[in-house]
Amino acid sequence: MDKFPLNDLTRKDFESSQDVRWCPGCGDYSVLKQIQLVLPKLGIPRENFAFISGIGCSSRLPYYMETYGMHSIHGRAPAIATGLKLSRPELSVWVITGDGDALAIGGNHFIHTMRRNIDINILLLNNRIYGLTKGQLSPTTQLGRMTKTSPVGSVDRPVEPIALALSMGVTFAARVVDTDQQNLRDILERAAHHKGTSLVEIYQNCHIFNDGTFEAVSDKKQRDDNRVMLEHGKPLIFGKERDKGIRLNGLEPEVVSLGDGKYTEADLLVHDEKSDQTVLAYFLSRMHNPDFPVPMGVFRAVQESCYGESVRSAEAIVHGKRGPGDWDKLIRGADSWVVE
Repeated sequence: MDKFPLNDLTRKDFESSQDVRWCPGCGDYSVLKQIQLVLPKLGIPRENFAFISGIGCSSRLPYYMETYGMHSIHGRAPAIATGLKLSRPELSVWVITGDGDALAIGGNHFIHTMRRNIDINILLLNNRIYGLTKGQLSPTTQLGRMTKTSPVGSVDRPVEPIALALSMGVTFAARVVDTDQQNLRDILERAAHHKGTSLVEIYQNCHIFNDGTFEAVSDKKQRDDNRVMLEHGKPLIFGKERDKGIRLNGLEPEVVSLGDGKYTEADLLVHDEKSDQTVLAYFLSRMHNPDFPVPMGVFRAVQESCYGESVRSAEAIVHGKRGPGDWDKLIRGADSWVVE
């Protein structure tokens, strides 16, 4: 791969020669564009990027990036990315996955990546359906939704990716919708600079098999009444007229009206993305339409020790006590067996 001066990199330098093959109008195009706009701004050599994906529509993305990468096996992208980051800590490693890939067959890998805090970026494109295999219900499909594998409506409670990640102590978690391009670009840049696991859940419309599933928060005519934008240190206010807010009533969040003399901004919950505890962020992650506005933005962004640093510290201790490892001694040591 040719090397470029860092200041000369542009979006075009990250566009591969492969034809982009998603359905016309797919939200994946927006995600690809914003990634290619963000990477030149990071001050990282192009040869130090790696994109790892699993299986699914979103997992085609590494083909379209002029970087190193791998289209791996179903659900195992986080495991492969972990191994790559441990062996090559200087790399900027990105996982591209979908709701089925990450949360069904890959669910176990997903939760252990969150708890380990390995320094990788995970972009989870959530369209609440299996798109590549033509419309089966996924782990995030809404209750009652009719699909090819739930012809009378899904009876499975959907997985909430942000809530699941927060329960594992994820150090950076954010949510954005594919059509909100400026916000998507800003959050991708923040995720890239975060040291530790960064999870960005991207609401992505599949207009072929699950069209309009996120219309409440993507349609400009109604989104202001159906979403609350998270800003660190600011009260949770929403609505076209900025006349509604979220307060805590004991341990229950509730929607209140502002300006009627009963509640003011001082009564509202103030967002704290840097809290050591995940409790308030978890409350937010469980808010859904129509009872609540959907939170969008950064839920949590804290700094904790990374998995790679801990592994290398442990290696240094062992090397200090025993010296560097010897592969021949290991395979010929006492803990071996002869199978006849």
